[in-house]
Amino acid sequence: QAYNFYKKAQASVWSAEEMILTQDRNHWEHKLSKEERAMFSHVLAFFVTADSIIGENLVEQFTCEVQVPEIRLFYGFQSMIENIHWEVYSLLIDSFIRDPEERHQLFHAFLAMPAIRRNTEWALHWIKSDRSFATCIVAFAAVEGIFFSGSFATIFWLKKRGLMPGLMFSNELISRDEALHTQFACYVYSILKNQLKDDELQSVVIDASEVEQLFWHGQSSFFEKRVSNYAKAYVR
Repeated sequence: QAYNFYKKAQASVWSAEEMILTQDRNHWEHKLSKEERAMFSHVLAFFVTADSIIGENLVEQFTCEVQVPEIRLFYGFQSMIENIHWEVYSLLIDSFIRDPEERHQLFHAFLAMPAIRRNTEWALHWIKSDRSFATCIVAFAAVEGIFFSGSFATIFWLKKRGLMPGLMFSNELISRDEALHTQFACYVYSILKNQLKDDELQSVVIDASEVEQLFWHGQSSFFEKRVSNYAKAYVR
């Protein structure tokens, strides 16, 4: 089954060059409000930060601990896909954000944005080498399955308005990739001999859900509240 997951991932490969942003730049500047641009800048900053954590974790920890060849195949391929995701989000920030100082803040969101720092610290807290592999797998699935869901939802919200086709294209592919990664993490956990106790597993998942809802809490503008509620529905 692990090999089948690998072949699914392999069949779904794509590249950043497939994303066309010609219309997106115009939509960003002339179709989105100032509040909307701030919201989506926040989302892109989160994704750039999160994909960096996932990529580093795959290389430094999972591929070192796992000995099953088919699972290592998938993780190796996932690492490459996460690099593509990071490249895409970096290109989006570079394309949409003209101000160098603002771009710098988005690429260093861990320091500049408290909500993103909270999510990042949660991930780093749970995905560490001194924790059991089972704990890391559950936390890893929570990051990709819970933390990402609200941000994907905000971007899909734009689809109703026919805006940002390049961003929409990449969001559809990346959300598909991350759904597969989450499914694979759940599969790997299901075959572990040493799993977490039910209350331990629930604690990690509930904690992740609460942190993610905080990420969307307290948005100030009417637009952001609408999208925030839309995103929270996905998190729940």
